[in-house]
Amino acid sequence: MSTYNEILNAWQKENISNDVRLAAILDNQKIALAYHSGKIENDAITYNDTREIFEHDGVTSYTGDLRTLFEIKNAKNAHELFLTAFAARRVIDFELVKDFQRTLTQSTYDTRRWQLGERPGEFKHHDYVTGREEVGAHPDDVEEELGELLDELVGVSNEKALTAAAYFHSKFENIHPFAEGNGRTGRLLMNYFLVTHDHPPIVIHEEDRQKYYAGLEAWDRDQNLDPLKFFLEEQTEKTWGKWLQRNREHNDEYCLSQEEMLALLNKEVEKLKAKAGRESILSDGEKALCNAAAEEIIGIISKKSADVIKHQLSCSQNPYVHRIVTSIDNHGVRQKPHLHND
Repeated sequence: MSTYNEILNAWQKENISNDVRLAAILDNQKIALAYHSGKIENDAITYNDTREIFEHDGVTSYTGDLRTLFEIKNAKNAHELFLTAFAARRVIDFELVKDFQRTLTQSTYDTRRWQLGERPGEFKHHDYVTGREEVGAHPDDVEEELGELLDELVGVSNEKALTAAAYFHSKFENIHPFAEGNGRTGRLLMNYFLVTHDHPPIVIHEEDRQKYYAGLEAWDRDQNLDPLKFFLEEQTEKTWGKWLQRNREHNDEYCLSQEEMLALLNKEVEKLKAKAGRESILSDGEKALCNAAAEEIIGIISKKSADVIKHQLSCSQNPYVHRIVTSIDNHGVRQKPHLHND
């Protein structure tokens, strides 16, 4: 199995179903996501400034321009919007696209474009071409072209998430719907699409920007999606490789084989049945819970894999089953062999 597929499988096992869980797993990546995306467009952005703003909402001894500070602060606000949008399961529509762009570009439009009437959160009013292939839809065509692109995202399966994300990002940058912030908005929307399709978000590392641009240009020039898709696979591995390694080490240290888990669960079922049969120790309600827990476990252990068993147990609403999940975790601790020189 490729590293990319290992990362994808590990991510999907996290069963990220709400913004709290997503925020927790992104806690070590949110600064990198913001820093690299901003750095691609603005070389004055530094990792330390980004970290300070994310952690302390300000910087010390700063001597740069205010626009750079606004861009970093906006990236932090955009991360919060990303999480709240995920919590609300917002679909990617014109409103969300504009909300992301407005948040990322507030107080950062250059004077000339502001004087031309361009504003954050509004599609461009004038024609701007960009890139080696001079791409960019005419302002009159932006809503139609972007609307068609968003329609194409509807119903995409999780299995096709990366391909669809590469396609969306290529087309979005080709349309270039805003006067400012198209790259940052496109990358944020791409990652939002990915997490809503059970795929980890991707840091596009600023040091790899030339390969990134080449992938976008391959689409602009030849409608060839493969270079960008392969690049995104590589960036997924670069983003989440260390996280995967920690997962591997954790699984090596804290795990039960399927046979060990089944043996443990069968013992717990016997204990539950014994508790439910006692006359004076438990109330009738607690006896019923014990019986229900025993029956639930019997049903769950008919599953094929230890991972599925553990997941099904953790989803139970029965407090006795929850205690058994803790018992599994405690029994699963295995000490690694102590290596030493004789």
